[in-house]
Amino acid sequence: MSDFSDDKEIDGVELDLFGMPILPIKDRRGRPSYRKSLENQELVTVLRCANWNHERIARYIGCDEKTLRKHFSRELEAGADIVEAEALMVTYRKMRQGNSVATGRILDLADKTQLESPQRRQPAKEQKPQKLGKKEQAVVDARSGHENNGWGSVLQ
Repeated sequence: MSDFSDDKEIDGVELDLFGMPILPIKDRRGRPSYRKSLENQELVTVLRCANWNHERIARYIGCDEKTLRKHFSRELEAGADIVEAEALMVTYRKMRQGNSVATGRILDLADKTQLESPQRRQPAKEQKPQKLGKKEQAVVDARSGHENNGWGSVLQ
């Protein structure tokens, strides 16, 4: 019988190829992975809305800038829009409950957006005929035929 077995055990402890006991890994090496939370998402959104730069936000929440960009790209890109949309929803809900101040704000906002809207500001302008260069005009004249130069009646 051969004594070269890979699965040697002495007293219930498994041994490696060198006869040393195989121990379970007790600790993971390196820094633990960053954990994103709802509170951090909201914090990054508000800080970005307040015009904080990436370096400052990363330092405040205690992570690297790359980690910040990896986990919070949406909040960094659209933080101001997210906060404004949530504020509008809160104001709208208060308006639905009968709050007159909220109603005034929503109506002011609606008037403001209608005034700024390009479709409502002025009617669509009629397009001016495009001025053609010499070559384009020659092509148009050639396609229109002989009506322009009076040869049509002569050659028919």
